[in-house]
Amino acid sequence: MSITTKRTAELAKQFARAENDTGSPEVQVAILSERIRNLTEHFKNHKQDHHGRRGLMALVANRRSLLDYLKKKDANRYKTLIEALGLRK
Repeated sequence: MSITTKRTAELAKQFARAENDTGSPEVQVAILSERIRNLTEHFKNHKQDHHGRRGLMALVANRRSLLDYLKKKDANRYKTLIEALGLRK
């Protein structure tokens, strides 16, 4: 259900804009997307986990805010990121 430290490091390395970059919107959105995918799989088996679902909605809202910020600041980075993550089908 949670994301491992190793997977977080992989995502940070893949989406980082510079070396040791963990705070850029791209990295944050990638990590949030991974957590959202994990929770979505969790809810397929645990349909009654309403407290966890509330946390999922918070993660989705946080990711949406970061994506809105990125779109406002640099549309090319936004477009590249959503294509790389497979968002906006």
